[in-house]
Amino acid sequence: MGRIEKHPILSIPKRQDISFTFNSKKLTAKEEEVISSALFAHGINVFGHHPLDGSPQGLYCANGQCAHCMVVADGLPVKACMTVVSPGMTVQSLKGNPKMPQEDTVPKMVNVRTVKTPCLVIGGGPAGLSAAIELAKFGVRGILVDDKHTLGGKLTLQTHNFFGSRGDCYAGTRGIDIAHLLEEELKEYGGGLVDVWLNSSAVGVFCDGKVGIVKQGNHVLVKPDILLVATGAREKMLAFPGCDLPGVYGAGAFQTLVNRDLVHPTERLFICGGGNVGLISGYHALQAGIDVVGLVEALPECGGYKVHLDKLQRLGVPVYTSYTVCCVEGKDCVEKVVICGVDERFRRIPSTEKIFQVDTLLIAVGLSPVNEIYIKAKEYGMKVFAAGDAEEIAEASAAMFNGRIRGRKIVRETGKPCFIPEKWNEIAAVLQSKPGKEIEKSPHTLPGKVYPLIRCIQEIPCDPCTKVCPGNAIKVKEGTLTGQPSFEGDVCLGCAQCVLVCPGLAIVLVDERYDTEHKRALLTLPVELDNDNIGSCEEVTTVGPWGQGIGTGRVIGVRSAASQDRRRLILLDVPFEDRGHVAGIKLREATEGTRGSVPSAEEDVIICRCERVTKREIVQLIRCGYRDMNQIKAALRTGMGACGGKTCTELILGLFREEGVDLKDVILPVHRLPETEVPLGVFAGVKKGM
Repeated sequence: MGRIEKHPILSIPKRQDISFTFNSKKLTAKEEEVISSALFAHGINVFGHHPLDGSPQGLYCANGQCAHCMVVADGLPVKACMTVVSPGMTVQSLKGNPKMPQEDTVPKMVNVRTVKTPCLVIGGGPAGLSAAIELAKFGVRGILVDDKHTLGGKLTLQTHNFFGSRGDCYAGTRGIDIAHLLEEELKEYGGGLVDVWLNSSAVGVFCDGKVGIVKQGNHVLVKPDILLVATGAREKMLAFPGCDLPGVYGAGAFQTLVNRDLVHPTERLFICGGGNVGLISGYHALQAGIDVVGLVEALPECGGYKVHLDKLQRLGVPVYTSYTVCCVEGKDCVEKVVICGVDERFRRIPSTEKIFQVDTLLIAVGLSPVNEIYIKAKEYGMKVFAAGDAEEIAEASAAMFNGRIRGRKIVRETGKPCFIPEKWNEIAAVLQSKPGKEIEKSPHTLPGKVYPLIRCIQEIPCDPCTKVCPGNAIKVKEGTLTGQPSFEGDVCLGCAQCVLVCPGLAIVLVDERYDTEHKRALLTLPVELDNDNIGSCEEVTTVGPWGQGIGTGRVIGVRSAASQDRRRLILLDVPFEDRGHVAGIKLREATEGTRGSVPSAEEDVIICRCERVTKREIVQLIRCGYRDMNQIKAALRTGMGACGGKTCTELILGLFREEGVDLKDVILPVHRLPETEVPLGVFAGVKKGM
């Protein structure tokens, strides 16, 4: 553990050091760094111990959705992942329940002010930013609030080139760069029109149509004519023995640590979940020099884009489909993970267990919309819209485009004329679509010449390669965005622009003219890992599209230039007969698991992290006939902790399913304000030092 000092994509800014203490030990943080990241940078991933049973607590979501990372900072209980370190801050682990501060006098209170606005946008991620830009373009005033200290949401965590439409949602551009582009676009159009409130959390919507915002520690009521909820999504949880140990956390939390805060949080990690989030997180880990020991997916096939899967497999990451995590073992944090095979009904198959020595397990098993404010606003009859993941879980490219559409619909609602192209809804539907079928076809080649070899065989929305080819020789089926791209020209200029822009690193440039005398071909391969260990004239092992061994090749050189957008090109000399099979070079060895057995303590699995309620306790009530989750809450305190049921509700619904209960017969828990923890003094308008 420590800090990332070098990265193939991210620049390492010079940041001022800030001194603070943790449990009386003097440490340093970087300016604008949150407590959790500063602690991880010092190798600390146990932040405290639960007051009920003394279990170790650490980071889980890094997005303010849970309370696993609670610490006491300058005398107040706070979430370590949301609280920025201040100079001289005193941070302590929780020991029992936090003590109430002593007050000898009645503090002075002020009335909470109300701000009126034509439109309030909650969430400064891809959807909220895109919507706010559209409002500004048409002269609609509004307020954009976000609980982070920067705009961009999950875009700020994405180092890879985006898929989608190049003309509609910046496809071919890295997520971290799209965040800056959208922010600059908002400044260009929104100066004086859209007021941006950072470090500001929407904590509830009320029956009088007002929204409570805690703006940098002060409670403000905002009365919008129209509300747009673009609050994104939270990661789904899994329940298994050891799931609550520090070191088990969401893939989004990992991306926050690595790509936003430039912290090296682990040496060896394992991933659970083969969707795009899990696959991309594995790739981000490799970029940061972290060993990805393996990935499991309970389904027979990974659900993410095949090009993401291929990238991992070419880099030697074992992928186990029809496998799941049985348990995690360790004393105070993760020390090893045990996986096992599952059948078509996801039942564990005996004697298939594999044990891996790791210090981190990433959970990437799907997302749930953060839409509680949207649902409540509709209940109160407010004029409200949802956008991005708060409306439907999809890729960030879809969220951006969806936000544009919602922004223009809001403009219409204000009475201003605004044109929404009919084609936009079709594009939005395509961007939100799941990966399509895989179709392998013989590539078009140019014998004796140079040509691109395109290995994008799955129907996904993506067109950057068709836009950058100077000869317009790469095409998809006319009128489609998900059609497979193919090279159809008679001449290729060999510029390698398609190799540089392809988000899936799925294009290789083949030059058959290279050395006809010795029957050798020259390949141009994309690489986004640190290439210090790749030297000229070095003989390397070559691999195919999904990591299968091909043969050997010789590195001629590595091309790197500012115009290549941080992607490097390896020039590789290979035997002529291998030219159509090589997709990469072997950079690391795969880790093999050892055989083992699974502990039989599944009934004691923690379901409600905040109140430490086990599976056994909940199942007993379900078997006694409980169908109302409010009754379970009253009996066991599930959902009554600091997270407000955000982490356990879906897990409890899963237990109902396991017990054969139709979810239509289950009454969901009543949702109550606030959406996140707020000191009572903030609601009361207490002003210290008055």
